[in-house]
Amino acid sequence: MILRTATRQDLPAVIALLTDEDGVTDPATVQVDEAYARAFAAVDTDARNELLVLDEGDGTVLGCLQLTYIPGLGRHGEERALIEAVRVRADRRGAGLGRELLTLAVGRARGRGCALVQLTSDKRRTDAHRFYASLGFARSHDGFKLPL
Repeated sequence: MILRTATRQDLPAVIALLTDEDGVTDPATVQVDEAYARAFAAVDTDARNELLVLDEGDGTVLGCLQLTYIPGLGRHGEERALIEAVRVRADRRGAGLGRELLTLAVGRARGRGCALVQLTSDKRRTDAHRFYASLGFARSHDGFKLPL
């Protein structure tokens, strides 16, 4: 397995992971519209964002996440990392790929000097909550969102 920065060619596979959480969508059937292309370009050109994929070694994308580095005054000015959009292909779950993906992402944040890694998870994803807890993530805050 290889953790690497996603390329434009990976975008259909990433979209498939994000939009079909419970199934396996063939990336060749995914339409990359202008909104997805624009969002990918924004992430790809931003030094504080990484869209990472777990590659089987042959270009097959098995998982993904977005890692965002946030500067701030909290924690005495130390940078923190935010992990979002974590997905592992449905037919490959339970084999440790999610653990590997998160462990490698946390390692990247640590290597960059981040003092904290944070993530949020939908309240309905109880299996994901157990998984994050098994990796050492603690439920320390309640999150709030306001759709605009």
